[in-house]
Amino acid sequence: MQGELFGDLPGGSAARERVEPAPGAVLLPGWLDPDAQLSLIAACREWARPPAGLHAVRMPTGGVMSVRMVSLGRHWYPYGYARVAEDGAPVKPFPPLLGDLARRAVADAYGERVGEIAGAAAYEPDVAIVNHYPHGAKMGLHQDRDERTDAPVVSLSLGDGCVFRLGNTETRTRPWTDLELRSGDLLVFGGPVRFAYHGVVRTLPGTADPGLGLVGRLNITVRESGLAE
Repeated sequence: MQGELFGDLPGGSAARERVEPAPGAVLLPGWLDPDAQLSLIAACREWARPPAGLHAVRMPTGGVMSVRMVSLGRHWYPYGYARVAEDGAPVKPFPPLLGDLARRAVADAYGERVGEIAGAAAYEPDVAIVNHYPHGAKMGLHQDRDERTDAPVVSLSLGDGCVFRLGNTETRTRPWTDLELRSGDLLVFGGPVRFAYHGVVRTLPGTADPGLGLVGRLNITVRESGLAE
């Protein structure tokens, strides 16, 4: 299945509709209006400032990820969470605005079925990761398994579009679904697909609204860690 891949780009007239690419996964195109996008971009710029700011992540294999990230609530590292960031500073607190936004996202995504998705009805997010994808950056297929809960993951896209690959829960190989995520899109995945392999195959440079003033792509993922204080 291809989710509108390479269809009408921002500024075109093609309508985009809700997509459920797999059980527990919901894509709501244009969920964030332009003002909300601008507000979140401004917030990301503040969160990215040192200390405990935007940084490159070195994997245990020695490689450096092509995206840069900043953590909120707890510092993510491969493969766990800590209270202290890469530069030794305390991690920035989890912003209440992201908690409110993520709870609304889960409610909007699942609607009356919210009680059928593990952890969705009582969703209490407490951590977030902001990833910045410069032109040419990507992220290999991986599972989000560092949380101690199966509550859904909320993903918000800002800036350039990307090709997002949603795979299966067993391997990095097929079957998978490629989706085009654009600025303002909301993707929620939980339930049967919560631990699916997923990643960003490539970004789509030049697809963002110039009015956003953003180079590249920002992705905010909000999660419930399940970790004790």
